[in-house]
Amino acid sequence: MPAISIRPGIYWIGVNDRTTDLFEGMWPISQEGVSYNSYLILDEKKVLIDLAHSGSGSALLQQLYDLIDPTELDYVVLNHLEPDHTGAIRLLRNLAPNAEFLMSAKAVPMLEAFYGITERVRAVADGEELRLGAKTLQFLAAPFVHWPETMVTYEKESKVLFSCDAFGGYGALRGAVFDGDCADMPFYERESLRYYVNIVARFSGPVLKAIDKLSSIPINTIAPSHGLIWREDPDRILSLYEQWARLATEPAPAGVTLLYGSMYGNTEALMNAVAEGVSRTGMPLDIFDVARTHSGYILPSLWTKSGVLVGAPTYEVSLFPPMAQTLHMAEHKRIMRRKAGYFGSYGWSKGAFREAQAITAKLDWVWGDPLEVNGGPTRDALREAERFGEAFARSLMD
Repeated sequence: MPAISIRPGIYWIGVNDRTTDLFEGMWPISQEGVSYNSYLILDEKKVLIDLAHSGSGSALLQQLYDLIDPTELDYVVLNHLEPDHTGAIRLLRNLAPNAEFLMSAKAVPMLEAFYGITERVRAVADGEELRLGAKTLQFLAAPFVHWPETMVTYEKESKVLFSCDAFGGYGALRGAVFDGDCADMPFYERESLRYYVNIVARFSGPVLKAIDKLSSIPINTIAPSHGLIWREDPDRILSLYEQWARLATEPAPAGVTLLYGSMYGNTEALMNAVAEGVSRTGMPLDIFDVARTHSGYILPSLWTKSGVLVGAPTYEVSLFPPMAQTLHMAEHKRIMRRKAGYFGSYGWSKGAFREAQAITAKLDWVWGDPLEVNGGPTRDALREAERFGEAFARSLMD
């Protein structure tokens, strides 16, 4: 895609990545892709804001060359040192030897640690301003959104916020760069939620602090480092991020995430009966086979629904391993205070329910009595499973 004007003198020069399978080496994006958004400001001083990972370096530089020669750059702003935003830095350093790198004080030692760069590096203070000519940049600290060195950059005259990882999302750009031109907004909102829960949710407190800090600043465009540029309705993504961040401490909306795994079909039969019971209540319901679904797709449902049903067999006196892995990820992401229910099949010994409780002990999940079936479920057991699912869903309405 060619460079695109955002506001007078401000350009998107990002690149799409549709070949990486795992973001951060663990979150699947092979179907959705991701964009690495860099921005160029042309004024008396010329500024590049954020870069791309090393594999996209040549594509980024081609975008840059379409507008200026890199030797003309005066500054490169690094809002965040994670390599998906800085991996192309050595290549750029060779082509723009006179550019000064601007970042937060905590980012300076990170730049040396990752890339060995120590010259023409300057730390900027929270609130510090830089006059470019007709335009002015202001640097605002946003620690732990989602690394400790993170900051955002605000162009005061055009009221554009360059927010790096904040307010971003998965999804390669499908021709449209701006929210107002997007033909499939549900896709980008869904991928923004998945990105938030996968990447940022553990730091929801700092996200809320950053949103509060930005509330006094007039913003007409949010330009993140991943996903759409929010130019028509920037309040939309701000509102969504605030809503998602509050779920770290506030009750989630009523709904059920039904997680299941089955070795020989017995627990799956119970799952279908439990799901039928839940559906009778009209309660929102998501169902995931944990052995075949990456946790990156499961976590958003867990984050946004108040109830969790865990259906898993006992495996060697323990919880079915793929289920254990999913619950451990929920524990890592601090998905707190859910109402939970367990059902499953066992052979010569129970043990799955006990381990599910242990894994989630720090999350303050409230577990009801389990439904455990020895061997294959009978018709009576399946009817009981229907009642179990219905009763659980109705308990969320209290």
